[in-house]
Amino acid sequence: MKSSVIGFPRIGRDRELKFASEKFFRGEISEDSLSETAREIRKSNIVTQKNAGIDLISSNDFSFYDNVLDTAFLFQIVPQRYLDLDLSDLEKYFAAARGYQGEKGNVKALPMKKWFNTNYHYIVPEFSDDTKIEYIGNKPVSEYLEAKALGVDTKVLLIGPFTFLKLTKFIGSKKAEDVAEDLANEYVKLFSDLSSAGASKIQLDEPYLVRDLDSSDIALFKKIYDILLSNKNGLSITLQTYFGDIRDIYSEVVNLDFDAIGLDFVEGRKTLSLLKENGFPKDKVLVAGVVNGKNIWKNDYSKTSSILSEIKTVVSEDNLVIGTSCSLLHVPYTLASESKIPAEYKKHFAFAEEKLLELSDLSNLKEEKLAENKALFEKRPDCVDEKVQARVAAIKESDYTRLPAFDEREAIQKEKLGLPKFPTTTIGSFPQTADVRKNRSEFRKGEITKEEYVDFNKKKIEECIRLQEEIGLDVLVHGEFERNDMVEYFGEHLSGYVFTEKAWVLSYGTRCVKPPIVWGDVSRKEPITVEWSKFAKSCTNKPVKGMLTGPVTILNWSFPREDITIKESIQQIALAIRDEVLDLEANGINIIQIDEAALREKLPLRKSDWYSEYLDFAIPAFRLVHSGVKPETQIHTHMCYSEFTDIIPAIDNMDADVITFEASRSDMQILDSLKENHFKTEVGPGVYDIHSPRVPSVDELVAQLSRIREKTEDKKLWVNPDCGLKTRGEEETVKSLKNLVAAAKIIREK
Repeated sequence: MKSSVIGFPRIGRDRELKFASEKFFRGEISEDSLSETAREIRKSNIVTQKNAGIDLISSNDFSFYDNVLDTAFLFQIVPQRYLDLDLSDLEKYFAAARGYQGEKGNVKALPMKKWFNTNYHYIVPEFSDDTKIEYIGNKPVSEYLEAKALGVDTKVLLIGPFTFLKLTKFIGSKKAEDVAEDLANEYVKLFSDLSSAGASKIQLDEPYLVRDLDSSDIALFKKIYDILLSNKNGLSITLQTYFGDIRDIYSEVVNLDFDAIGLDFVEGRKTLSLLKENGFPKDKVLVAGVVNGKNIWKNDYSKTSSILSEIKTVVSEDNLVIGTSCSLLHVPYTLASESKIPAEYKKHFAFAEEKLLELSDLSNLKEEKLAENKALFEKRPDCVDEKVQARVAAIKESDYTRLPAFDEREAIQKEKLGLPKFPTTTIGSFPQTADVRKNRSEFRKGEITKEEYVDFNKKKIEECIRLQEEIGLDVLVHGEFERNDMVEYFGEHLSGYVFTEKAWVLSYGTRCVKPPIVWGDVSRKEPITVEWSKFAKSCTNKPVKGMLTGPVTILNWSFPREDITIKESIQQIALAIRDEVLDLEANGINIIQIDEAALREKLPLRKSDWYSEYLDFAIPAFRLVHSGVKPETQIHTHMCYSEFTDIIPAIDNMDADVITFEASRSDMQILDSLKENHFKTEVGPGVYDIHSPRVPSVDELVAQLSRIREKTEDKKLWVNPDCGLKTRGEEETVKSLKNLVAAAKIIREK
């Protein structure tokens, strides 16, 4: 069988794109130099896949920031405020992604949201009534020709027009159906250019098809593809889906004039049954996504062979291509960069490059390879802890309920804390400056003692407390200078985890995370944050928040086990974090923030599965973490960069005392939903975007708070940025926070 890869990681094996982009933003290198780095990454990716024997390799899967934003610029679906900037095309692109503040203008960034059920973030396109769709870019053509020069006739990856329109924010009277024909016709012009350049294959990614679709969605899809498939310009077109099954539109899709259809057999729970019950056209190729593109465990060849055998009862082997379930963007580059993972563990993993070899094995599976692979799944060492399993089994229903009820706790806490109206705070982390990173690196390498490491961090904490007092914040944080990452840090203090050195995965733009791996049963080895929080509290008379990461986020931002359920893993982690919460409280920390930034990430894409497969255990797991605290202990949580409006009742059911949301980039849309659902929890909608370097003015923040007050009770409103400040510079952070405090004081006076 032939093999296909939907897309490949684009940050570079050693994050070359990240470092080059940051130098470009600082004005240290030219645009040409940044572009040369990008070319080298693309070349390396193509050659790597070619050398691994992959038959169908994608081009145009690279992006400087985000493929959806690339598509918006390709078809000029860009707000005029960015196009009017006196900047180069690439700088305008970055202005839309990151915002811009300088002598040539001042614009906020476009909104950012999670890409389906992953930790990758896409930039949300904006369409107004005066937007004129026009194909003007040449990126897909130039990157195709670049690969062709390397001897590879790629399939050209494009975000499909249906998914693009469904993800676009329409801010005028026009809707997706009003502009679908215009967009489809511009895609046809792109097809013509690609055909003229010598391309023969196009891959149109339409992951939105795995969501719940109604009749209007299906009509929109068919309207678009009636145009595209009537104007193929001699190109072979693959419709590529991933992150689930296409049960709502399977019959329509297989009857359209696609040359190939890519289906997900990993997350698509009904994909195999759809195929067997409805058949598959004999004149089409099926690209079967059987190698998991989102997790790092070795493929179980025996199980995959069984799936392929069932597929072959419907599709002939000549018309069957095996592929990844989604783009490999969501896994690290290669195990070759990992020198510290024990060999007996390492052989169980497969990163992007290793998944290429799995495709090669599966395309022509030999008995010896099957036997070697089978041995891996017979026993995995050190993964069972009977004490942990017994503790999970002993959880009682009452352990999920905090007493007294919210209204009574709220009154107790307001009296106990004595905070002013519209209390100001931050989400937790402060800028991780070069000296902070150097201190942590030297300690990890054994170049300084633990005492030196601790003393440095205590000095930074004390400086951070003094800075917050000077700025005038009401509830302080310790700054998190000891933490490398909000999940990896906790994983390092929990049993059952394995850690990597360079297993970076893209989160947004060129920002990467390094998810730890859940190897076995999880428990807390020792107190994690208590000493840091106690020290911070000793430095001030103001309240200091204890800062924790919640169990759902810890699991969702790790590579999870596949041998037990997500529910079991979350319960184990919840008990570990519960121990930490109770220790913080016992040590005098009476405000504790338990971040659930990734709550929505594992939420099934189909609403019918939300509760039965996720929310019915994810929400109680959060309650399990904090149900044992006293009424006067205030529990906060934080969530960011996802669509939360449709699960507001579930979020309120977490029974936290205060919830902070990302809201600035999404134009405060969540507030309407909070009001409609009579949200009881106190709330801090982020008033400015920390993922942009621009500093919001006092007037801008006062206007933002005035809008918020129209939809939120004053007694429930907190004032804060929309996320942690770890990635920001010190100067912009101080200016922004001073403006935030000034705005809160103005609103109080009003």
